[in-house]
Amino acid sequence: MSNFQLRLRELSSETLKGIRRGIEKESLRVRPDGKLSTLAHPAALGSALTHPRITTDFSESQLELITGVHAGVEACLEELTQIHQVVYHNIGDEMLWCASMPCGLPGDDVIPLGRYGSSNVGRAKTVYRMGLSHRYGRRMQTISGIHYNFSLPGVSNDGYFSLIRNFRRHSWLLLYLFGASPSVCSSFVAGREHDLQELKRGTMYRPGATSMRMGRLGYQSDAQASLAVSYNSLESYGASLQDALTRPYPPYEAIGLREGENPAGDGVETYRQLATSLLQIENEFYGTIRPKRIIRRGERPLHALRERGVEYVEVRLMDLDPFRAIGIGAETIRFLDVFLLHCLLSDSPPDTPEEIAALARNQHRAAARGREPGLHLERRGEEVGMIEWARQVALEYEPIAAALDAAHRGSAYRDALAAAVAALGDPASVPSAHVLADMAQNHDDTYVHFALAQSLKHRASFQGLPFPDEVAQRFARMARESIEEQRRIEAADTVPFEMYRQQYLSHEKLGV
Repeated sequence: MSNFQLRLRELSSETLKGIRRGIEKESLRVRPDGKLSTLAHPAALGSALTHPRITTDFSESQLELITGVHAGVEACLEELTQIHQVVYHNIGDEMLWCASMPCGLPGDDVIPLGRYGSSNVGRAKTVYRMGLSHRYGRRMQTISGIHYNFSLPGVSNDGYFSLIRNFRRHSWLLLYLFGASPSVCSSFVAGREHDLQELKRGTMYRPGATSMRMGRLGYQSDAQASLAVSYNSLESYGASLQDALTRPYPPYEAIGLREGENPAGDGVETYRQLATSLLQIENEFYGTIRPKRIIRRGERPLHALRERGVEYVEVRLMDLDPFRAIGIGAETIRFLDVFLLHCLLSDSPPDTPEEIAALARNQHRAAARGREPGLHLERRGEEVGMIEWARQVALEYEPIAAALDAAHRGSAYRDALAAAVAALGDPASVPSAHVLADMAQNHDDTYVHFALAQSLKHRASFQGLPFPDEVAQRFARMARESIEEQRRIEAADTVPFEMYRQQYLSHEKLGV
């Protein structure tokens, strides 16, 4: 019996039912004409700094909706649906853009940065975003996606890092199965070098692409490409990030820290970035999966990990599904559960710099060319057919799906796996192909027309759902309490912002 089979047999039904999950969903607020909203975060949604369920990501126009932790798949999706309803009841005639790649964008300087009030922690969040805009440009930061948080009882730090290494080895499969961004508005690539083809005036694409979001035009960084972050242990991971947080980086030093040599005042607008190192803070590192720990107020994420260990993993490569009103469906979550358990239970040798480089190449191939017939990826120094490799690992998913179904007394996990296996033989059935087909059939091959139509459809679906008074009142209370909490934080500040920033650079406690 293999190590994988032994580990699977050791998982009891109670342990499998102990899986906990949560979702963080980013979406742009857009006007009825599909253009980016430049209005401030709606006051009725509370404080973006302190609200536990509704905040903003990079931009004031980019909502981030956060569920709590759930034992059940349907309960998680139900809460995400309720949060969407709350948003739609408070954003007037605006809507949430259904797709990962952005709508028609204005110039970089018009895309608004997230604002979090006058406290030091709020100002630091805005300065951090200012730094991102100088380093990568604001357009890249408007890309949106789904983050899936996953934990299992009894998993050690080494177990989670074993899972992460295997996730990175097989994540190309998720891009093929669930990537949904094969095209983009031309405004996104205006003035940038790219190898996309024009599908229609105003729309760029690649015929075999699955996820532009995860390709070379998406969340990528030439600076971070120099990082060979090791996932062999908490210690090696922590050391890699610590180095990036403290390493001087000449191009970012050239950006400068503040406007002018001796700028007057202490305002946010005088700062160009939080620091000139390779990373300003840990969250700037663009990983497809992260080890995570819930942090205490004022605590650094890396400090929390090193002190108390990994609590869960955050899967970060999932595109928004534009055919789902909330961006993800139950069958996708169930496949992710199977996939992540396989990553945990399989043998996971240490990574090497050579393998890390190969994994990056696999990601780019799957993102840009995942539906191309005969596509090959790198596996242990050899080229192997992607679909052939996928079918091999899918066989190992079957006993996991069966064990999960036995624990939950159903067939939903095996159904989700069967759908994924069927998609391996039918590239036309995956979301990226559906996007292009719908664009061709109904929207004159135009990306913005397609995404706007889907966004309008989703808005109508939420407006047609019953909206219980209990939900409305609970979220109204959360909004009020979040605003009160922001005021308390602002009133409690006792040091100038520059002193606060320097405490961060010295790696004292700072919440950003």
